[in-house]
Amino acid sequence: MSTDVRVKICGLRTIEDVNAAARAGANYIGLNFFPKSPRFVSFADARDLAIETPVGIAKVALVVNADDATLDSLTAQVPVDILQLHGSETPDRVAEIRTRYGLPVMKVLGISTAADLDAIDTYSTVADQIMVDAKPPKDAVLPGGNGVAFDWTLLANRKYWTTPWMLAGGLTPDNVADAIRLTGAKQVDVASGVESAPGVKDAQLMAAFCKAATQAG
Repeated sequence: MSTDVRVKICGLRTIEDVNAAARAGANYIGLNFFPKSPRFVSFADARDLAIETPVGIAKVALVVNADDATLDSLTAQVPVDILQLHGSETPDRVAEIRTRYGLPVMKVLGISTAADLDAIDTYSTVADQIMVDAKPPKDAVLPGGNGVAFDWTLLANRKYWTTPWMLAGGLTPDNVADAIRLTGAKQVDVASGVESAPGVKDAQLMAAFCKAATQAG
């Protein structure tokens, strides 16, 4: 059994979600500040969730092309540990945010072909972590959380990037172990894969996901 795989459960909206994620063994919880998402939470609600999150679980703020005013307000109101940039932020913008707020930054990069992997090397110089996600469908409203996977064999021989990275995109309790074995991922992220409906987390699915991830390998 391998227990060194770390799990992020994204898009938590209630105290019950947070407690269930903690019981399941999540290492990170994600708070989604993208208004169009069914997982969106306000700063006020997110503050309550962050305060109730057990010590030792990292609180991640998901934002999409957020300006300084938005990030100023977010960081002033919500005690988060990591900023997850899920938009089209340039490397310069990532570096600027990291410097301005003094928080670790996780940059999300969408992958569909081998050519998309080149961006990982570029962003690794300015981000503390990289999230390797599936590119959203062309007609998608959301930049992530669409339940779409990508060809994991693209990562099969690329286990040794210098910057910590996390695998996302279409992961579920049923496929996460295979994804970990194929890619060598030491961190995985899930949102829609542990929901009973868009934005509605399922405690049993969260527990099953964490168990499958930590036992993979």
